[in-house]
Amino acid sequence: MNYAEILTRVERASVYHMPQDGEEALVAAAEQNGLQVFRVDLSSVKDKRKLLDAIGKALAFPEWFGHNWDALLDCLADLNWRPAEGYVVILEHCDGIHGRAEEDFVQALQVFEAAANEWREQGIPFWCFVDMQADGINWLSDIA
Repeated sequence: MNYAEILTRVERASVYHMPQDGEEALVAAAEQNGLQVFRVDLSSVKDKRKLLDAIGKALAFPEWFGHNWDALLDCLADLNWRPAEGYVVILEHCDGIHGRAEEDFVQALQVFEAAANEWREQGIPFWCFVDMQADGINWLSDIA
């Protein structure tokens, strides 16, 4: 799969399942295209507060980050402290938070999708890849 070509297609940028066979190729292609890559480790996250903390720390959100859904969207849709040609956020080890706080996890993914929509209007790709083994989120697509 040619991730370098896919990741430049702003119109496709959104929230997807992490490709099972190509995470390192995906990251390399993102970096090759000048996209900032953020990895968010969710392996020990059990609730909304820790979910927002993990995202905020991994993306180096400003001090004013309010730890709520609106503030998450505000930060994801701005990222002026991390200027780049585009963005890739990898949510790693999502099965635990999905199983413990499914509603909050799904809400977070919807916020990522809204951020991707806002970036798309500016012509900038914003991708979120979800690393999970479970099939519990039917609306998530594969990038291929």
